[in-house]
Amino acid sequence: MTANMMTSWHLPSFGIENLSMVSGPLPRPGPHDVLVKVAAVSLNYRDRLVINGALLPDRPAMPFVPVSDMAGEVIQVGSRSTRFRVGDRVMGNFWTQWLDGEPPRAMLRHGLSLGGPLPGMLAEYVVLPEAIAVSAPNTLSYEEASTLPVAALTAWFALVEAGKLRKGQTVLVQGTGGVSLFGLQFARALGARVIVTSRGDDKLARANALGAWAGINTTQVPAWAQAAIELTGGNGVDHVLELMGGDNLHQSVEALAGGGHILQIGFMSGTEIRMPAIPLQLRRGTLTGVSVGHRRAFDDMNTFIDRHGIKPVIDKVFSFAEAPAALARLERGPFGKIVIRVGK
Repeated sequence: MTANMMTSWHLPSFGIENLSMVSGPLPRPGPHDVLVKVAAVSLNYRDRLVINGALLPDRPAMPFVPVSDMAGEVIQVGSRSTRFRVGDRVMGNFWTQWLDGEPPRAMLRHGLSLGGPLPGMLAEYVVLPEAIAVSAPNTLSYEEASTLPVAALTAWFALVEAGKLRKGQTVLVQGTGGVSLFGLQFARALGARVIVTSRGDDKLARANALGAWAGINTTQVPAWAQAAIELTGGNGVDHVLELMGGDNLHQSVEALAGGGHILQIGFMSGTEIRMPAIPLQLRRGTLTGVSVGHRRAFDDMNTFIDRHGIKPVIDKVFSFAEAPAALARLERGPFGKIVIRVGK
């Protein structure tokens, strides 16, 4: 790469097999932008759906650069930029117009998010509007910080902003992907006890090592709600991070304590959710949709991460040239996050 050129991964048409590495000119920041040298990106289940054309209702302008999450160093600031300085370590806020409070209507209509439909982060350099850049936690490496923008903020927003988690409550997280493990770590640091569900005892053992209070093997116990109720002495769980969707909501409702919350995040078992009405009513339960979060919550979470020494769980780190292999690893269900190291 020369001083004015960079490399990025482009998607000329949907399908992971169509990803190609290309060289192009270095982007230039506008007056209110920052130019960031990308050090690392991390992958989310959403990235796979975007790349395969299974998530975006409208086709983005092709070719486009995929992937939502990154961490890097500011190397140039726009002429009117005031929030950051050269040398600052930053990440990008996923919802580009959601800074605090209620989501703006434009976001709900057009999905103005990084990595699809807006250009993504799988590049050596990116330009960010200064308003959506967020300072990285001081205690994390670039690789660790790259895992935060979607998975960590989703778990944080679900438990803290939406669920109002309190000390002594019980949280159930489903699976051992990025959102679930961040949910485990945040809930423990907030004084809650955490039940983890997984299809394998090996992953449950690793979750226990991270501080899970209990685990349920859903291969052995498909109707896992009763196991959760028994673990809690008949009370049920106060918060469920619902990652599966589909018919799994039936179990989530049955596992709830009185006044419990289901935080609907994922849809790995289907985008149509089905659940029994009467148990939800009797438990006075709530179902809340969660889609990442706003910039203010991102800043709050990063302060919390520094204060409590929380370290993201990284399954494997790939090189920039190995991006397709990293996406293939994502398909196989990693324990924690997949990271691609971009900088040297």
